[in-house]
Amino acid sequence: MPVKLVTDSTSYISEELQRELDITIVPLSVNFPDESFLETKVEHDYFYRKIETSGIIPTSSLPSVGDMYQCFSKIIKEGHGILAIFISSLMSGTYQSAMLAREQIIEESPQAQITILDSKTNCMALGYPVVESARAAAQGQTLGQVTDFASSIIERMKFYFTPATLEYLKKGGRIGGAAALLGKVLKIRPVLFVDKGKTGVFKKARGTGKAIGEILATLDSDFKELGLTQVIVHHINFPEKAREIAEIIKQRYNIDAPIFPIGPVIGLHVGPGAVGVVYCTER
Repeated sequence: MPVKLVTDSTSYISEELQRELDITIVPLSVNFPDESFLETKVEHDYFYRKIETSGIIPTSSLPSVGDMYQCFSKIIKEGHGILAIFISSLMSGTYQSAMLAREQIIEESPQAQITILDSKTNCMALGYPVVESARAAAQGQTLGQVTDFASSIIERMKFYFTPATLEYLKKGGRIGGAAALLGKVLKIRPVLFVDKGKTGVFKKARGTGKAIGEILATLDSDFKELGLTQVIVHHINFPEKAREIAEIIKQRYNIDAPIFPIGPVIGLHVGPGAVGVVYCTER
């Protein structure tokens, strides 16, 4: 039975890769008091400009069980098995919505093959396992084989990033006002990372340049110890800095590091100007 990959919009897989590998995206939404958008349907410039002009940090909402049911049901009726990989269950209820939808479909069609994985992360740390698993599925691997392959990649993913400002973390309740003020005065930039499904502070640095230096030093250490299969550069409305980082990576490791912008659902918590690196180690 052919296998199709499903994920959510916080994977930030490019439209080109979605089409090439027939990956289905279930979108999350962002909600201002006066308007709401599917994450996949709003221009990033408009979204961040609206935050700046309104001073309002919007909320995000997850796909409903009904949304998940419709997505899964369509693929099952086409005669495919499904491997669905979603944003960390500790960051969003998207995974739980998918599990409930799966239960409904299995009750109706016990022969349906649907496997759901918790990526324990987001952005292309989620998206890269989906992309590579879709390539494996296209080569004819079974659902079990693709699932094992995806799980092995998920275990080797790492994601480090740094915000340009602490204001979004403060407004979103991620850090206190005193910490944000101190960070602004001293130009402290945290290096954040995703570990076991949660975002935490990895290190602190004085200024964005040094924070990026800490990220690249960590990448270099892992390269020497574990090897690298893929490096991806992320940014939130800061493509120039992302290109700089990608060029450094190419020069150091002779690896092309594709650049993927981060969308509103993750971006509203971190803010424009953030940059980060996602990578998969060989071991």
